[in-house]
Amino acid sequence: MNGPIASAREAWGVDAPDWVMGLAQSCEASSQSKVAAQLGYTPAVISQVVRKKYTGNIHNVRERVEGQLMGATLVCPALGNLPLHECQAWRAKARHFSGANHQRVLMFRACSRCPNNREEVSN
Repeated sequence: MNGPIASAREAWGVDAPDWVMGLAQSCEASSQSKVAAQLGYTPAVISQVVRKKYTGNIHNVRERVEGQLMGATLVCPALGNLPLHECQAWRAKARHFSGANHQRVLMFRACSRCPNNREEVSN
């Protein structure tokens, strides 16, 4: 039985993206279920990504992996340096206006004009 790293190499080939290999390495070091829970996905989604069979929005998965597992950041016009997965979470919240608190209102306005924001499919 192949481990996650071998499965990723077999499916993606020598040009496997760094984030896919990082995901596979995290699964091998811990477990697919633990990594899935950390990222907010099901173990089936993680398995499909590693095996290059995922048909959902791969960009969303990539941002979570890069932000949570690999420490990727970006510069948010409103909040400054921000982990990529936190930017993704704010963009998701900003799709619908909420006056629940001042920061939600601020981020609704900021995200709607932000160059990092683009139309995404929720996963």
